[in-house]
Amino acid sequence: MRDFSRLLDALIYTRSRNTKLRLIADYLRATPDPDRGWAMAAMTGALDLRAVKPAQIGALVAERVDPVLFALSRDYVGDLAETVALIWPKRIDQPAELDDGSLRLSTVVERLSTLGRVEAQQVLGQMLDHLDSPGRFALLKLATGALRVGVSARLAKTALAQAFGLDVDAVEEVWHGIPAPYAPLFAWAEGQGPQPVPANTPVFRPFMLAHPLEDATVDLADYAAEWKWDGIRVQIVRVAGGPARLYSRAGDDITGSFPDVAEAFDRDGVVDGELMVRGQAQGGEEQGGAAASFNALQQRLGRKAVSARMRAEFPAFVRLYDLLFDGMDDVRPLPWTARRARLEAFASALEPERFDLSRVIEAADFGALEEIRAGARDAAIEGVMLKQRASPYVAGRRAGLWYKWKRDPLTADCVVMYAQRGHGKRSSYYSDYTFGCWTAPPEEGGELLPVGKAYSGITDEELRWLDRFVRNNTLARFGPVREVAKTLVLEIAFDSIHDSRRHKSGLAMRFPRIARVRQDKPAAEADLIATLKRMIA
Repeated sequence: MRDFSRLLDALIYTRSRNTKLRLIADYLRATPDPDRGWAMAAMTGALDLRAVKPAQIGALVAERVDPVLFALSRDYVGDLAETVALIWPKRIDQPAELDDGSLRLSTVVERLSTLGRVEAQQVLGQMLDHLDSPGRFALLKLATGALRVGVSARLAKTALAQAFGLDVDAVEEVWHGIPAPYAPLFAWAEGQGPQPVPANTPVFRPFMLAHPLEDATVDLADYAAEWKWDGIRVQIVRVAGGPARLYSRAGDDITGSFPDVAEAFDRDGVVDGELMVRGQAQGGEEQGGAAASFNALQQRLGRKAVSARMRAEFPAFVRLYDLLFDGMDDVRPLPWTARRARLEAFASALEPERFDLSRVIEAADFGALEEIRAGARDAAIEGVMLKQRASPYVAGRRAGLWYKWKRDPLTADCVVMYAQRGHGKRSSYYSDYTFGCWTAPPEEGGELLPVGKAYSGITDEELRWLDRFVRNNTLARFGPVREVAKTLVLEIAFDSIHDSRRHKSGLAMRFPRIARVRQDKPAAEADLIATLKRMIA
């Protein structure tokens, strides 16, 4: 744990991307297997030690530290792992980090991953006793799966590529086919083994992504336009007549939640599409139609078992965007026009209730496309995709190839009701805000009901102002949450809004973010629940 804790400590105290890359690359070259593999899993979000939860860590601290002191310390520091690392009392009868290998990174991961919650809590306490403050911080971050040290998964993979002179896209190609701790990947990187996943093998591949279209136009002679559908991007993979598998954008296997889709995919190959649920579309068949809002899809996401009733009530299907492998034929190097023609032929043999094509939007020019986009109010449409007709299918975002042109957001004026500490660099600030709207005008006895939660869209200066507001206007505390005086209005932007049985207001916002802090507007003039309900597509 000592080397890993030093790495995390160094990463926290630098903002330089190049310095982070160098620190991770040096660590990977100097650290043996399987420690470096588990470190990469932690940095890329692929490590999940489910037996350790924040509540257990709190229970451990309660046995050692005065609870009032701990609560005040956590409120000041903000981050649970950092607070515990600093306040944990060192036992005089316990030596520092042991040299018997019991606190080696790989040993810690393997041990915690095999224990139940009660045993894991006891073992975690024993480990904390033998570590210094940076070691305790690293252990707790590792155990809770929330490193938040300014390293994205892409940055970690780039560091691995630079450490061993590889192309980062080649690393992305094979990454999802290898489980942690990635021994075959490191063997290949060091020239000690073959490429773990051959380049022409039809397995999950990194998705091609789009840049936002900002204040620009494109020539529709060079770009094709499609609707941007509001589900989740998936790849479906089937090889040599075997069972089909569904993968999310992160490479997670979600076949268990959508077995009906997997069972219906009866052709070998790899396709890219949008997973959605059938429903009544307001936009009509000219837009593709027959797709329900994202809220309907959420009823099935994350379920390990799906009942027959659930399948019938929320029938899933995939709207196909692209073709990566046609059988064993890798078609990714082909231009979009050629892949599209092959996709149309490929899709024609699939079950139409489970698979259809994302239609190309016919528009005479960009101005006409803009009018079509503005008139699209289908609940399942997020906006428009623009794809260069000559573009190959390549991993990640490449300038000039694909653009996403999202629909203009909806907005509502809402009252701040509760606030909670943020994470990472925001852990010392109240940066997560729950906001509500009125059931009726307040002068008529209306009450506020929560309609959403947001933390993005504000500047650092606005964050500091909002943090002061929360501290100076706290009415009550509920653990890490503060209830505040209902006097501040935020203008909230969101992509869409839907009926929800899970919320008291009966509403659920899609991608809410803070557009403005409305210090000029009285809370009594914030929007009504009825106003938001009229926005439901």
